[in-house]
Amino acid sequence: MAGELLLGVDIGTYSAKGVLCTPEGKVVATATVEHALSLPRPGWAEHDADAIWWGEFVAITRALLAQGFSGDQVKGIAVSAIGACVLPVDANGRPLRPGILYGIDTRASAEIAQLNARFGEEAMFALGGAALTSQAIGPKILWIREREPEIYAKTARFIASSSYMVFRLTGEYVMDPHTASYYNPLFDLRALKWDDRFAEPIVDLDKLPRLLWPNEIAGVVTPEAAAETGLASGTPVTAGTIDAAAEAISVGVAAPGDMMVMYGTTMFFIHVTANPVPDERMWATAFALPGLYTIDGGMSTTGALTRWFRDNLGQPEMAAQAAGGPNAYASLAAMAGEVSPGANGLICLPYFAGERTPINDPDARGVYAGLTLSHTRAHLYRASLEGTAFGVRHNLETMDAMGATPKRLVAVGGGASNPIWLQIVSDASGLPQDVPERTIGASYGDAFLAGLATGLVPSLDALHRDWVKLATTYRPNANIKAIYDDYYPVYRGLYESSKEQLHALARLGGEAVEAAED
Repeated sequence: MAGELLLGVDIGTYSAKGVLCTPEGKVVATATVEHALSLPRPGWAEHDADAIWWGEFVAITRALLAQGFSGDQVKGIAVSAIGACVLPVDANGRPLRPGILYGIDTRASAEIAQLNARFGEEAMFALGGAALTSQAIGPKILWIREREPEIYAKTARFIASSSYMVFRLTGEYVMDPHTASYYNPLFDLRALKWDDRFAEPIVDLDKLPRLLWPNEIAGVVTPEAAAETGLASGTPVTAGTIDAAAEAISVGVAAPGDMMVMYGTTMFFIHVTANPVPDERMWATAFALPGLYTIDGGMSTTGALTRWFRDNLGQPEMAAQAAGGPNAYASLAAMAGEVSPGANGLICLPYFAGERTPINDPDARGVYAGLTLSHTRAHLYRASLEGTAFGVRHNLETMDAMGATPKRLVAVGGGASNPIWLQIVSDASGLPQDVPERTIGASYGDAFLAGLATGLVPSLDALHRDWVKLATTYRPNANIKAIYDDYYPVYRGLYESSKEQLHALARLGGEAVEAAED
């Protein structure tokens, strides 16, 4: 039985994961809990903070300790969660409404327009290094202020998902600079502090948490939290961060030029840079390690699209899995692997929940174009994977145009276990992707950060020496890339030529829902 352990817990969109590790990076226990995503109306995405963010932290921690360990053995704790999110809490730290999620929640479009009109896009961009998009939290706080004034009036703090877990563990309100980077237009990217120049119509800055790096100690486990979790009272807890940043660290993406491609419910990119590289198409942020910055990007529906396909069009594969057969996703991927690149003239725009970078269009919608009577489910699934790959290429080309070309791509996340999908992305983008030997996820990066904060991990050098090993590299096939080079301009042109119609459909769909509710 290990003597000193590091606990990392991550709360994702659809599941929570946790690990116990030794200071040398050996994983001694893992646990996973699945949960639902609440979509109460089009454009909204929410989580119950008590049931999911805190409740699943407790469930994960108890499940890990039940594998033969005691709370006394845990010497450091770090958490991460989906981001950026916002949760209003009262003076006692109780949630006043469900947490509003990251860029897949597009409810604050009117508030973005209101802030842009009042302050000017350029001025806010100059402060925060990113344009106001569905990823920005400032407009969502303004949405609460204007649409739910009774909740706003009771709010003592606006905090993030990881902040809520740290609060429940320690009683401290903290947020790391990486998460705060998404609270624009309230954060100064270069000074790394809250800034009130655009805050007046949004929020009093006293309602935001104090800033602390993820490799710093925020507080210690309280007796109340110890009783709930089984952890020892007094155990150090770090400040926490967004899951994507923790996942980047978990696979060694921690130096300028490194870029993580996270195949999750959404596709997320973190490209580490030495200095801020602002561009209105992407998101410039502080990284989760002091002295570094990132260019971030995200696609709204990648893993969510494959899940939608499985749940709605993959019933035979799901039934076979339920009967003891192969995993449904693996079956669908194998089926897509039998289809030629280009899916016989079929293209998918994967904008099933709008799109984030680089088009930043919450009213974009999904499309399958080029359908004929000869197309099958296999072609549709192949086109879905290729559509996400073209989206990756679009983001990479945007970074290249910014003068910040990534030097190394590292693939992580649940989709990184799908070799067909990885190969399609490398073929479509023309770039190789490293796959680590171990892709446990953000919770593993959390455990590493807990080790740094407590001194059990002596330095960042231990990341590549002990914690991260490379398993394989996917390299592009030049012949297939040539095929995708012909399809990619069609993909780009399809959106540009149809976006007015897609926006009209988004409006009509929203009106239909409102009419049904009235």
